[in-house]
Amino acid sequence: MIFGRSERGKPPVEPVTLKILVAGGFGAGKTTLVGAVSEIRPLRTEELLTEAGRPVDDTSGVEGKRTTTVAMDFGRITLREDLVLYLFGTPGQERFWFMWDELSEGALGAVVLADTRRLEDCFAAVDYFERRSIPFLVGVNCFEGAARYPADDIRQALDLDDGVPLLLCDARDRESVKEILIGVVQHAMAYQSDRRQTVTT
Repeated sequence: MIFGRSERGKPPVEPVTLKILVAGGFGAGKTTLVGAVSEIRPLRTEELLTEAGRPVDDTSGVEGKRTTTVAMDFGRITLREDLVLYLFGTPGQERFWFMWDELSEGALGAVVLADTRRLEDCFAAVDYFERRSIPFLVGVNCFEGAARYPADDIRQALDLDDGVPLLLCDARDRESVKEILIGVVQHAMAYQSDRRQTVTT
């Protein structure tokens, strides 16, 4: 089916567009996730790590990392004919966090990507979305060679509320990433519905 067209004889479907943030610590796989699933060539703002940044860029656990996102990543995926997601990957390093407020404007929800080798790096993202009442899902990126932990143990380590979904994923795999994105949309829709019911009762 060609995007923008419906079945023969039916008018074109005007898709709903939703904004989803992809956040998490430095080296968690945010750029990889956006690139794995985007149906357009993703916009990336990656720069090489330099000697000047060595004192503030902690690469322990991700020693092979050579670049970092300095503004954002952007991609798009059509989940259904009537539903399009715009993905905005946030920079992971603390010195770029000032951009998060701009990027989060109008977002339906967020994915917090976690790396079990550096789990503490995603605390800031979890805290950010909790404080701003932005619904989010935690996606644990299962890196090769990294220790595997039960989901309940990770949830406890992150001190997540019971209502926050936690899913295991491979940020390189399109189908795995699609499951994460479907999960965050469903969670955000349910969250918004619950809030509306609370307001009206």
